[in-house]
Amino acid sequence: MILIPHIISDRAAWNDIVRALPYAHILQSWEWGEFKRVTTGWNPQRIAFERDGRIVAAASVGVRRIPHRHAGVVLMYAPKGPALDYADIELAASVLDYLQRRARRMGAVWLKIDPDVRMGTGVPGEADETSDAIGARFAQALKTRGWRFSADQVQFRNTVGIDLTPTEDAILAAMGQSTRRKIRLAEREGVTVRAGTAEDIPLLYDLYKVTGARDQFVIRPPEYYAQAWRAFIDAGLAQPLIAEYEGKALAHVILFHFARTCWYFYGASSDEARDKMPNYLLQWTAIQWAKARGYTTYDFWGAPNEFTESDSMWGVYQFKRGFHGTVVRHIGAWDCAPYPPLYRAYTELMPRIIARLRRR
Repeated sequence: MILIPHIISDRAAWNDIVRALPYAHILQSWEWGEFKRVTTGWNPQRIAFERDGRIVAAASVGVRRIPHRHAGVVLMYAPKGPALDYADIELAASVLDYLQRRARRMGAVWLKIDPDVRMGTGVPGEADETSDAIGARFAQALKTRGWRFSADQVQFRNTVGIDLTPTEDAILAAMGQSTRRKIRLAEREGVTVRAGTAEDIPLLYDLYKVTGARDQFVIRPPEYYAQAWRAFIDAGLAQPLIAEYEGKALAHVILFHFARTCWYFYGASSDEARDKMPNYLLQWTAIQWAKARGYTTYDFWGAPNEFTESDSMWGVYQFKRGFHGTVVRHIGAWDCAPYPPLYRAYTELMPRIIARLRRR
């Protein structure tokens, strides 16, 4: 197969390319690459692949160089990429060949990919579990090539998604009885939802900070979120929704949307009026918002790795499942190690040395 790579340096052209491809994801968008470049030093290389005069694949690959007193360490990561038709075995193989050669030329410790390819749906062991032949075949192809299932799963491997193609009434009717009741309760109690703008970013962060303290997770400085949220809002790729009661903000969601999918990326709530169930009305409004704009999937962005009550995401998962979404299990992140001894030193030995130093 003759596959011609092109480096793309135009924002609109890149986003149009990715949008048109199968398995498109917002983490492969121009804006996500720029966000990671500015905030964490991952410099994006955006590569489109042409076959027979048509673009058939694309990969936004972040490259990070970590300084060392003797030599720099190069890491490469294509978040939720590449985007291509994974049913086309020859195409997928050719793209992997190119990325592997590029990683080797750059002296990378590892090249990580985690495309949005399914391994199956449903909870393992339950009646609704299904497997996906395309995902299973691609995972096996990665194993055959010597790729390793990564110990560092950067993104959520599992999620819960809602099919937005049925009518609104059908989507609502499919939800759990308790979820529908709480949506109606919020409406009766006078909770309202408004669309937010970039001017609401300080409010969004304040609510996020309250949520982090209550749920005991670490949040980054406000500048990090201001960069992420403002850039995507300004680009028309993110939409905050804010639930209010008697003029006071109780909760928010920030929806990221691209290609055919709308993702619930961020959410937060105050400690006040929680009995008014603002989060339930927020999610229903978000689903309505996404459907009205032609998106075909609403992705709750995250589900447990292990579907047991001991998993840290179990409580959030139960909330999401009440909206009658489908559990989607992806193939996860895989690492290519162009230089296996270097990969082993970085992934196995370096963490041990750092941990030992910290104990001193």
